[in-house]
Amino acid sequence: MEVTAKKNEQVANMIFGSIYPYYLNRIEKNDRTKEELNQVIEWLTGYNAEELQEFIDNKTTFRAFFEGATMHENAHMIKGVVCGYRIENIADEFEIYKQCRQMEKLIDELAKGRKMEKILRTA
Repeated sequence: MEVTAKKNEQVANMIFGSIYPYYLNRIEKNDRTKEELNQVIEWLTGYNAEELQEFIDNKTTFRAFFEGATMHENAHMIKGVVCGYRIENIADEFEIYKQCRQMEKLIDELAKGRKMEKILRTA
């Protein structure tokens, strides 16, 4: 599937705090913890648990969330399909959409029981 400017805008304007509980629910159903979820998000974005809570409390959009993030230098190693989109094929012009899908891929791997050492990619 191809990402469109409209789809990118829809995701960019979604509120991080409205989606976070779904991430948490998904991983907890699979015997993973909130701390592990936050560890994965921190690895990708540089945000610690306190900062994540501020984003949730302040109803921050994904646009603002990712614009302020310090993306991990190995984020480019996150590959695969999420929601029908192959991450590595998402055009650079749709950076927020790509970053969101990268985060969802990590969360998906966490929920599926993948070891943390594999999720947190190293060169």
